[in-house]
Amino acid sequence: MSGAGDREAVFPTRQSLGTMKGKLKGAETGHSLLKRKSEALTKRFRGTRIDEAKRKMGRVMQIAAFSLAEVTYAVGGDIGYQVQESVKAARFRVRTKQENVSGVFLPQFESYTTEGNNDFGLTGLGKGGQQVQKCRETYARAVETLVELASLQTAFVILDEVIKVVNRRVNAIEHVIIPRTENTIKYINSELDEMDREEFYRLKKVKNNKQRDQAEADKAEKKANRDSDKENGDKGGKTDLFADEDDQDVIF
Repeated sequence: MSGAGDREAVFPTRQSLGTMKGKLKGAETGHSLLKRKSEALTKRFRGTRIDEAKRKMGRVMQIAAFSLAEVTYAVGGDIGYQVQESVKAARFRVRTKQENVSGVFLPQFESYTTEGNNDFGLTGLGKGGQQVQKCRETYARAVETLVELASLQTAFVILDEVIKVVNRRVNAIEHVIIPRTENTIKYINSELDEMDREEFYRLKKVKNNKQRDQAEADKAEKKANRDSDKENGDKGGKTDLFADEDDQDVIF
């Protein structure tokens, strides 16, 4: 059956055929680009190593917790109030930047420390100063690991969502748009071929009718000529007084 399958509702013309061929070419190009984008994002997604970062975070937080316990035992009480009173400005800070992966911008968090202030200089002055400094360094590494994990987790979530969207688009183009466009092109070609056959048959029929009419006209003309010749022949058989004939001699 002509035009079988899912296709678009278009009128079968040469212009529609050209439009659908252009659409098919665009769909194939878009499918190729999205496929490569999906592969690049998947490669970047698999290289995040978020599991390793989470395991590292667990180990660092465990060490930090033990370090805090050592400080509490050495100082003999809670130093939270003393730390809050000593700190005037944060030395450990976070800045962000963006990484472009195939048109997808991934936020990257980077930690850094500011120099020039030593708010912890008097902390633990009485006792446990070495343990306080060790605990401070341990928690600094823990925060760095936490910032790294936050960056990886954010990239992980964004890449997961984008890959799903891109794969849905790839599947839609591959299994819906391209087959529908190809079926539409086949339908238009079949309809145009059928129209060409109908036009050829029509022209052939018109030519045969003209030849038949011409033959009948020639036949009628020949018949009219024969009738005219016959009529002229009958008229020539009668006596013509003015015809040039030899008169017989009269003898007196």
